[in-house]
Amino acid sequence: MSKRIKFSIFYLLIVSTFSYSQYKPETKQVSITGKILEKGTDLPLEYATVVFEDIKTKQLTGGVTDFDGNFKFTVKDGNYNIRFEYISFKSVELKNQTISSNKNFGTIYLEPDIAQLSGVELVGEKSTVEIKLDKRVYNVGSDMTVRGGTAGDVLNNVPSVTVDPDGTIALRGNESVTILIDGKPSGLAGINPSDIIKMLPADAIDKVEVITNPSARYNAEGGGGIINIVMKKGKTNGLNGSLVASVGDPETYGFNSSINYKTDTFNVFSNFGYNYRTNKGEAEFQSTYFDNDTPEIDDITGFMNESRTTKDIDRGYNANFGVDLNLTESLTWTNSLTFRENSEKNPQDVLMDYYDENGVFTQTRNRFSDQNEEDYVIEYATNVTKKFEKEDHIFTADFSVSKNQRDETSDITDVILNSSNPAQFENTLNNNTRNRMLAKTDYVLPLGKDGRFEAGYRGDFSNTLTDFQVNPNTAYSNLLEYVENINALYLQYGNKINKFSYFLGLRWEDSHIEVNSFTSSDFNTKLYNNFFPTATFNYEFTEDQSITLSYSKRINRPRGRFVNPFSTYSSNVNLFQGNPDLDPTFTNVIELGYLWKGKKFTLNSSIYTNLTDDSFQFIRRETGDEVDGVPVIVSTPINLSKEVRTGFEFNVNYSPYKWWRLNTNLNLFSVVTRGDYTYTDFQNQLVTQNFDNDAFTWFARLNNKITLPYKVDWQTNVFYRGPQKNAQGKSLSMTNVSMALSKDVLKDKMTLALNVNNMFNTMKRRNETYIEDVTSSYSEFMWRKRTILFSLTYRFNRKKEADRGRREGGDDDGGDIMG
Repeated sequence: MSKRIKFSIFYLLIVSTFSYSQYKPETKQVSITGKILEKGTDLPLEYATVVFEDIKTKQLTGGVTDFDGNFKFTVKDGNYNIRFEYISFKSVELKNQTISSNKNFGTIYLEPDIAQLSGVELVGEKSTVEIKLDKRVYNVGSDMTVRGGTAGDVLNNVPSVTVDPDGTIALRGNESVTILIDGKPSGLAGINPSDIIKMLPADAIDKVEVITNPSARYNAEGGGGIINIVMKKGKTNGLNGSLVASVGDPETYGFNSSINYKTDTFNVFSNFGYNYRTNKGEAEFQSTYFDNDTPEIDDITGFMNESRTTKDIDRGYNANFGVDLNLTESLTWTNSLTFRENSEKNPQDVLMDYYDENGVFTQTRNRFSDQNEEDYVIEYATNVTKKFEKEDHIFTADFSVSKNQRDETSDITDVILNSSNPAQFENTLNNNTRNRMLAKTDYVLPLGKDGRFEAGYRGDFSNTLTDFQVNPNTAYSNLLEYVENINALYLQYGNKINKFSYFLGLRWEDSHIEVNSFTSSDFNTKLYNNFFPTATFNYEFTEDQSITLSYSKRINRPRGRFVNPFSTYSSNVNLFQGNPDLDPTFTNVIELGYLWKGKKFTLNSSIYTNLTDDSFQFIRRETGDEVDGVPVIVSTPINLSKEVRTGFEFNVNYSPYKWWRLNTNLNLFSVVTRGDYTYTDFQNQLVTQNFDNDAFTWFARLNNKITLPYKVDWQTNVFYRGPQKNAQGKSLSMTNVSMALSKDVLKDKMTLALNVNNMFNTMKRRNETYIEDVTSSYSEFMWRKRTILFSLTYRFNRKKEADRGRREGGDDDGGDIMG
């Protein structure tokens, strides 16, 4: 327990005991309420004390603030000298106050006392993971293993979240997840959500919030839930910030700055960064082919082993600049401009060894693809926040516009080694342009003592144009336009009755979707509107134990590569092709959660069920084409009838000692799929496949942090994901181990850190696939081999504790998510 908590509790016991001894039953009692926040940051001050000193008798009474900075107690009517106090902060005093009826002091702001603060030892730091009943908050600044890394490294350490080696993000194993930046859709996420994995530096991120069952206020997109990435933004008055430089192997260099200047009337914030990264990857495919003319007999016709090596070289700049203007005490106007530019080179060398039905080697084909990518993002965002006289009575309005441009080219050389056949040359072009506009408003009105009414509007309008060309083979070329216009309204109301509270909401979304293939003259327009109800019920057994039952309906709209019928072309026998006829999926989410906060640990467990109609599944089928006698296999998404995902999740924060901190996350879930898929094959025959599948898997994450002698911090992260069956095979297990060492120097102004990710090169995606009478295959893919990074962090006019949180277990949400 920290010194300030001990002091506050001891102070309250003395004050309460003395007050009780002087209490006279016949005296009139009045209610005293209010809130205490830190000046300049608006952070709540937990365990701050409010002291009432009777002018005549010098009798003391008062109270202590709760976790949110609120205080509430009773005193007898009379004349008082009043003090609002918090250790290492300047007190606020009100002299000769007459209290004759219930009094609400509103919000009291306390200012840090620099002279006292320099001599106070702040005990404990904010946990890497904060567990709450409705969400989990991952504090990036407390995790040493991600310094100098990317957003992918950050998300890999977030409870409930997994990131595949190819950049696929999943929440509780569900890939239907919405990624937000600072609470709203952002151009920083790129054309595809996985772009953020490589482009966004970890040192620009403050924290990540995970919400598995959002209320009606949030965007209904994402059947698996919402991941909100909160960027760094200074909160302390004056000029302050941090600088981070990193270097690593494979060749990696990075620099990132977070600089802030704040006064009582405005706040200027910025993030600037440069990163150069080299990632070495590899992939293998081992395939056996069968004679499909005799389906009753699996006659082997040949074998093919394919190996790929990649060297991904990224060079990027990112900049974010903004200003908060406090127009009045209750009106704030925020403007920000974000820019990101990135260039990527990714040469892929593919070797394909062919064997006949007897396993005798026949030939080797070499396919070299020289890939280059250029992309940039520019986004302007503005926000107006109006706070009314009544506490928590707020109106916000947001507007943003963004443009994403991504241009990819590949020059492909295809040759049979040791052969007189001439080499074949192809090139591909894949240009993507997306324009997006977002407008939204939110209104919050407190009603009565504990009631709360919310309402709002959200309009999201985007247009994405994709130009994919293959020369000279134009069969895979396509010009596609994807238009998505969504308007939404929501209402919700909540209240609390003793220990029971509830929150009921209803969201309505109107969707206008166009998928227009100009090359094939195939134009698809989908118009639909839907209601999305939400409900949350909570019961508090004690202040430290509570249980919550929640429900929400969610939607997952197909977009990006899911609907684009062009194929990837790094391999000419293993292709991916989108499906423009995909329909959205709808998911009903039910979750029962239990939260228990102890002195040294916090436990959060939940049982959840996701019921999804028309779920997306990926099938692999033969196209009828062959390359050197090898059938070309295409993977494409389809809608299946039903998916039931049921799981149990277990999260624990445990600190047995001040020098030892543990965070654990365990997720076990089953996926039951029921559905048939009918299609016409290349022989113009109608084929019906049954995709009924029962799968069970689990993943676990352990974060262990120990303070060694000489104040050296040692952190180890271990992640394991078990195997899982799917409709046409199964994915195999995957393990990742990361480790970091950190040391503070120069009176905590500088931090030196060394971290190793994918320490044993075990973070591979491995799959076994079987297509009846066509092929069986084994594949493994590792996007990034082991990396070693050394980073140096320097803070000026900002203590390390400012990054960790001023109070142990404290929270700084940085504003609500603006679904």
